[in-house]
Amino acid sequence: MNRFDRITAILIQLQSKKIVKAQDIADRFNISLRTVYRDVRSLEEAGVPIIGEAGVGYSIMDGYRLPPVMFTREEARTFITAEKLMETFTDLSTKASYKSAMYKVKAVLKSAEKDMLDSIEENIEVRQRTIPFNTSISNTLEIILNSISEKKIAKMEYASFNSSEPVQRKIEPVGIYHEFNYWYTIAFCHLRNDYRHFRTDRISKIALTDESFKKEHFSLKEYLEQMPENDNLETVVIHVNKPALRFLLEQKYFNGFVSETDKGDMMEMTFLTASLDVFARWYITFADQAEIITPKSLKERLKTILANISAKF
Repeated sequence: MNRFDRITAILIQLQSKKIVKAQDIADRFNISLRTVYRDVRSLEEAGVPIIGEAGVGYSIMDGYRLPPVMFTREEARTFITAEKLMETFTDLSTKASYKSAMYKVKAVLKSAEKDMLDSIEENIEVRQRTIPFNTSISNTLEIILNSISEKKIAKMEYASFNSSEPVQRKIEPVGIYHEFNYWYTIAFCHLRNDYRHFRTDRISKIALTDESFKKEHFSLKEYLEQMPENDNLETVVIHVNKPALRFLLEQKYFNGFVSETDKGDMMEMTFLTASLDVFARWYITFADQAEIITPKSLKERLKTILANISAKF
């Protein structure tokens, strides 16, 4: 990237946030802090009202705005991909807000870019194998994010993995993340008096209350970094005949897949699971092509399930 394009990009970045750290700019463009200071000084000399505070960062004086930004064809093309992802993996409320934002973005595109987007829109598709939200709620993510930003407690009805009946809980969400086709929120649960992970498709009702958070929380990034990776999880090691691997596909990820090692005719697979009972019931689907290495308790659980099945015949 030449210097002119970089300085223009820095100006857009400064407008994207209230305060931007010099180190963030340096990391984005892979340049030194000295180069950042020089580029910012060039913007100031060009008349851009930048406010800089040592140890805090840069900000642009309120009221200053650039004319509408022009996008490259490559940038414009990414909008359609992003739109397809938003349509598939977010709730109805977030999807509607994104679609509204996309109309505004498309409004500033050149005619050629608009024609290009129309021509490729039907050639991009994101297939969905799971439903990440309870279909009776249209704004799960919106409420959770409002709870985080306003620091207001959310009240919800939640069915845990081992329970069929939903239980009412009050939570203080820390953040949300997407993994294996599902959305999760990490939140402080008043019922358990501890932090818990909640999967959004198990939330049957949720609403924001007028109660303020009772605690100061870490950021989501800080929480994930300090959280023990194997907390409340049990390690499972199995051997699977290689021809049977095609039956596992993405299901292995839903059951805590961690790693695999080639053992000749067999593949040694390691999992971390929160429920040996659930893992055993999945394992039955390919048990004739596999062997449990550890733990012994999984073998015992499997024997019990198979004995119950056998008793019915």
